[in-house]
Amino acid sequence: MWTAIRLLSLLALLTFVGCAVLPSDPLFAWTGEEELLGQVRGLLQLAGNLLRPQPRTARYVPVAHAGVNPFGINVFLEQEVEPAKRERAVQMIAEAGFQWIRQEFPWEDIEIHGKGDFMDRRNDLDGDGRPDAVDAWAKYDQIVDLADRYGLEIIARLSNPPAWSRADGDARGPYAPPDDFEDFGDYVYAVVSRYQGRIRYYQVWNEPNIYPEWGEEPVDPEAYARLLCLAYRRAREADPGAIIVSGALAQTVSFNPGPGPGTGLSDLVFLQRMYDAGAADCFDILAVNDYMLWSGPT
Repeated sequence: MWTAIRLLSLLALLTFVGCAVLPSDPLFAWTGEEELLGQVRGLLQLAGNLLRPQPRTARYVPVAHAGVNPFGINVFLEQEVEPAKRERAVQMIAEAGFQWIRQEFPWEDIEIHGKGDFMDRRNDLDGDGRPDAVDAWAKYDQIVDLADRYGLEIIARLSNPPAWSRADGDARGPYAPPDDFEDFGDYVYAVVSRYQGRIRYYQVWNEPNIYPEWGEEPVDPEAYARLLCLAYRRAREADPGAIIVSGALAQTVSFNPGPGPGTGLSDLVFLQRMYDAGAADCFDILAVNDYMLWSGPT
């Protein structure tokens, strides 16, 4: 124990000396922090990772869906109102060498006003004081067309329930799950059947283990597992070749399920409870959001 304490003290001393004599770029590269205090904290965490016993894990299993260009970019192309600018963005992504785009297909922006209603009547387009109806699918059709044209593959994120899917509207937050999970399943079926053969990868939700991605209610791995399994079944009904990606888990050490700012459930605990709830057979690819923090994943 004393050896470890002495070693940590030495590492701390070397950290401060290094901060004084080394240029800032290496410290930023090691820690991802720009301020001195953050760099010191990151280096100490790196040292701690080297000293502590490493977890005993099972042997690696073969990884499916490998052997491809690994580079992708997260986009929200539906928020660009001008089709020409949307195309220019996709063109630049392709020219930069990316193969993948993770594009949201927000339920609230597709089935906007009610069950089975895929028209958008939110905007007065001709200035006559009355909302004009347009096809809610139109811009998503263009995004899929652009991905085809420029050789990009879409990971379609399925999330963001519309207010009508909850009896209390947005009172529990705009990201809260729907009252009836079957409504979400119908939306998944509608998206997957529309783009069968053109989109292969579908991600169900985003960061369900942290606030506010499960709305103003505690995060709930068992409920998310039910939602994921339902989405998996409905997607496969629409397209037997669909590949389902779990909602990306966010790195957190919180054990406070919330709700409230800064709350959430450890991604490892959340994942274990997903498995315990039967989610193992309800996705093909596990997704995590690797934010690195000070010292990266351990």
